[in-house]
Amino acid sequence: MTITDKRRGAGILCHISSLPNEYGIGSLGKEAYEFVDILKKNNVRYWQVLPLQQTGFGDSPYQSVCCTSGNPYFIDIEGLKREGLLDDEELEGAKMPAGDVDFEALYEKRYALLRRAYARFNIRDAKFVEFIESGEFEDYALFMSLKSRYGVAFNHFPDSYKYKENLAMYEFRNAVYRSEYCFWMFLQYTFKRQWKALKDYANANGVYIIGDIPLYVAYDSSDVWARPELFAVDEDLKPVKVAGVPPDYFSKSGQLWGNPLYNWDAMRAENFDWWVNRIARAKEMYDVIRIDHFRGLDRYYSIDADAYNAMDGEWLVCPGRELFSEIRKRLGKIDIIAEDLGVMDEGVELLRTQTGFPGMNVLMFAFDGEEDNSYLPENIKENSVTYTGTHDNDTALGFLEKMTDKQFTEFKKRLRKAMKGQGIYLPIVDRRDAAKALWMSALHTRSYLAVIPVQDIIGLDNSARMNVPAVPDGNWKFRLESMPPRNAMAELKNQIRASGRD
Repeated sequence: MTITDKRRGAGILCHISSLPNEYGIGSLGKEAYEFVDILKKNNVRYWQVLPLQQTGFGDSPYQSVCCTSGNPYFIDIEGLKREGLLDDEELEGAKMPAGDVDFEALYEKRYALLRRAYARFNIRDAKFVEFIESGEFEDYALFMSLKSRYGVAFNHFPDSYKYKENLAMYEFRNAVYRSEYCFWMFLQYTFKRQWKALKDYANANGVYIIGDIPLYVAYDSSDVWARPELFAVDEDLKPVKVAGVPPDYFSKSGQLWGNPLYNWDAMRAENFDWWVNRIARAKEMYDVIRIDHFRGLDRYYSIDADAYNAMDGEWLVCPGRELFSEIRKRLGKIDIIAEDLGVMDEGVELLRTQTGFPGMNVLMFAFDGEEDNSYLPENIKENSVTYTGTHDNDTALGFLEKMTDKQFTEFKKRLRKAMKGQGIYLPIVDRRDAAKALWMSALHTRSYLAVIPVQDIIGLDNSARMNVPAVPDGNWKFRLESMPPRNAMAELKNQIRASGRD
């Protein structure tokens, strides 16, 4: 079952971190399996998650220490107890208050707990040895071992480590093999096993995973450290050009992300091996891959590394067509969603058309009074995915509550008109009604797939927002207090059936 089968489907956007449990952050444990059961029961065929990578500074899933890693926070610690690696007292000590994720407290507690589990793990286990010898996480484990020792960004490592000199790395690996290197390997080994078990369970129950990969990687990452020649860095390994976007809906001064740009000439010289391998790993992890900021694979915004904001960058051409041609040649057909939001141009549209990837629609942007707005339900095309909003938007209710009464009156009028054209009847009196009407309208569009954030199904306000772009603090913390209530899911199920998506 895939999106490109062109069978109408419905999905829910809920990151692993947002699932409820007693341990401060959602995991790959029983709560994830319960969530799959809820999706199956209510005819929701897709579960969309945010990037599963190990987060770095700022706790953003879009900034990782390794772009193919798994987040150790998501490891099911109850599963570790069942394996004899943790005891009841240690699990009890791992409990944290309900509510938003407290990343600072989590960092202090969770890694100490995982090290205790590792201390009881048999590193001579045949499957673990095979995992290490595959080399998949060699650079990651070395990088994290160095980070543990020096506690600084990699460009401040001693030069022999900074430049990854072979003899120095061989000696370092031997020196920290058991204390650090195998610990970081253990985390990825455990995550990978637990994720595979969860994904297999979801697939067996007719639920398919939409995974998200960021376009860029973090500067202070094993990706840049291991292959600096593939990135826009100088001889001292400092960034020269960085990523971002010019002024837009979210920020008047643009967004200065700070990720180092790719050296596309070097990528092309290697037949895009780095990207092909990255997509291959994503294909293994997910049923469908959403590529964030897809427009950056047609043209990308280049900003001087010492700039204070993103207002003075320049657009440069990316060999996206060559890249996807090589990916398809070597990996075959892959289900990919192109996150094509923001200011699009003919080049991006042409690339998306050539690849055949579905683009995205956001209904929050639809009702501005312009009849040619491409996000209006009547203008939405089949080969697309429709959302009420994404992780970068406010919740539907939060979005509506910020409107003045006059603005809301106009919004209601336009929304009612669209719903009438879709054959939907729902009285819209207040903002809660309108928030519900938005996700109903999304389901009734012509898109092959409609994905609703879990916050909108429940009707949560601005306090449940996941991320505010260009704001560095306070993001990625939202957690459900409990699983979505039965009445909300029953309403969703009814609309899934009414819209022909079951």
